[in-house]
Amino acid sequence: MACHILCLRNKYITTNIKLLSKTIIIKYQVAFFFSRPTASEVLTAYLTQCNEPPWTSYFVKQTSVVNDQFGMSNFNWKVGKSNYQILRTGCFPYIKYHCSRRKAEDLGTSDKFMKIIKVVNFGIPCFLYGLAATQLIRHKEIVHTSKGPVTIYFLLPEHKGSSY
Repeated sequence: MACHILCLRNKYITTNIKLLSKTIIIKYQVAFFFSRPTASEVLTAYLTQCNEPPWTSYFVKQTSVVNDQFGMSNFNWKVGKSNYQILRTGCFPYIKYHCSRRKAEDLGTSDKFMKIIKVVNFGIPCFLYGLAATQLIRHKEIVHTSKGPVTIYFLLPEHKGSSY
């Protein structure tokens, strides 16, 4: 009888520990999601932090940001007094940005074309680009956001303000 009660008690404690650990994990995941800045905030913060450079090209880890620009491949982005034409793609485990300061244009057709290419290729070139980037990245910088610092990555160090 005592063994039966002890077994039931241990089963009860084990069940409560499992529930507690699942609750903690879920709370952590929710807190982690809401504690990350959006990809657009990192983009704006970096361009501002560099005093609106003529161009830049960087990677940010997908796990470092909330991907609020999902599905956007080619678009205009206003920062301060400048407009940037952004080429953006997901390349696991990163998101790649190429930003060029230019006049605002209608990029709707170009954006749709890029999406079609990604779908037709099943995203395989983007995936391979991301895997290659994990080995080719040689430089990183910190971007300061409202949710804390975010590390962005470069294939090579950039000369800020250069045209090329």
